[in-house]
Amino acid sequence: MSPVYDKLVDLLVDRFAVDRGTIGPDVTFEELEMDSLFLVELLLVIESEFQVKIGEEAAAPTDTIATVVKVITDEIAATAP
Repeated sequence: MSPVYDKLVDLLVDRFAVDRGTIGPDVTFEELEMDSLFLVELLLVIESEFQVKIGEEAAAPTDTIATVVKVITDEIAATAP
């Protein structure tokens, strides 16, 4: 996968104690038993770690890991000099 995907997986494992074996590009946050409150916290961590600004509406429990990776990648591209 991409460096953004790898870093997001590392964040989920290291900061949120998600089992690495349960994470995949097509897995939803709902399948990982993560609710909208978790996602708000995750988005704050993403903003800090990736130096991007994304809103709370950027991810929902039914979104996949790949969806959030795309949001991050698009925001990085949009803010690149």
